[in-house]
Amino acid sequence: MKKSILAATAVAATITAFLSSGAFAKTTIIHAGQLLAVPGEKPLPERSIFIEDGVITDVREGYVEEGTASVIDLKDSFVMPGLMDMHVHLQGELGPGNDSDALKMSKPLMQMRSLMYAMRTLRAGFTTVRDVGSSPQEMYAMRDAINNGWIDGPRIVAAGGVGITGGHADISGVSPELMAFHDQENKTVCDGPYDCRRATRHAIKYGADLIKITSTGGVLTDRATGTGQQMEMDELKEVVQSAKRMGRKVASHAHQEAGIIAALEAGVDSIEHGSYAGPSSHKLFKRSGAYLVPTLLAGDTVVQMAKNTEILSEAQKEKAIRVGSDMKGNFAKAVDAGVNIAFGTDSGVSKHGENAREAVLMHEAGMDSMAILKSATVNAADLLGMSDTIGTLEVGKQADIIATDGSPLADVEELLDVDFVMKGGKVFVQ
Repeated sequence: MKKSILAATAVAATITAFLSSGAFAKTTIIHAGQLLAVPGEKPLPERSIFIEDGVITDVREGYVEEGTASVIDLKDSFVMPGLMDMHVHLQGELGPGNDSDALKMSKPLMQMRSLMYAMRTLRAGFTTVRDVGSSPQEMYAMRDAINNGWIDGPRIVAAGGVGITGGHADISGVSPELMAFHDQENKTVCDGPYDCRRATRHAIKYGADLIKITSTGGVLTDRATGTGQQMEMDELKEVVQSAKRMGRKVASHAHQEAGIIAALEAGVDSIEHGSYAGPSSHKLFKRSGAYLVPTLLAGDTVVQMAKNTEILSEAQKEKAIRVGSDMKGNFAKAVDAGVNIAFGTDSGVSKHGENAREAVLMHEAGMDSMAILKSATVNAADLLGMSDTIGTLEVGKQADIIATDGSPLADVEELLDVDFVMKGGKVFVQ
């Protein structure tokens, strides 16, 4: 009897080892009519992409069929890496009901709505996003649930926000009593370099993948405090140093050039918006290698809201029309100057799922279609520090794959209607 038990145990162990070795791993093959494996390089005709356990294992010439592998036929499609949006706010959308939602909606219900917005974003072809301003614990929870495979959604890199009292990252536009209530909970509003050091460490302790700061005022701050520099240089330097000592990158919201320059000199990794970037900041961008995340879609959205609705306050309307109208022209100058660009929309100001409209605005501003695709793939992955796993369709990378009927290199508006979406080997749109 003992020998039988030992023999059965040995057989079971052998079977377990055999299964874990991947012998029965399901293989999926995508037949791609045109494959843009590495944006920035030439598309390749008639390729087969092999995928196992959500990872690309091979890319071969021709339309290969092999054994029991399942085949996805995209022979009539343009296939490329999943898009990435480096500036989203998944927990809301700017609209007339924002004030009442903030008062009536529970945090768990807000999180359910966030998941809806996240899925709209994924189905639009954006397989990875950087959320740079949400209620942190709820966003970290959704990030972790997606990473654990408990729920579906785009890959989320979630920021913890650090800002000064009364600045763009601080609450505005509500009663003093409500502001005082929020002040009791918000441990990442700071004043002075050492307090901002503490706030940065606090954000990282509680789960931030990166730190988002606001070196200038913002359009949607409901105060007439402008869009010029607000954080002092010593505060900016302390945030960046504290973050980098703990292995975190820093993104800075910045509109006016003085605030852009200050943030770049402090060592941030990206400038969000960069509405008034000029020759002086262009030199710093190129010297540091920092990225500009342009968010032209946000500018276009708030201009239309300011002119055609009563959603914005008078203080917000003035800033929206001025800044939003200037963004596209200044972005074109940054492109001409050779500034690194990473794709970002500020969705949440605009509607989630319409992220690809940013590409159309970038093209209208004069950016080449291939450069736009590279900004939303290769460059975005580099900004995230994730180039080893995402951004291109090469062996060993995650199978984050989208397809369109026509080539977005010929017509960038093809990105507005993505026909196939796979993230990590799982199909979401076909």
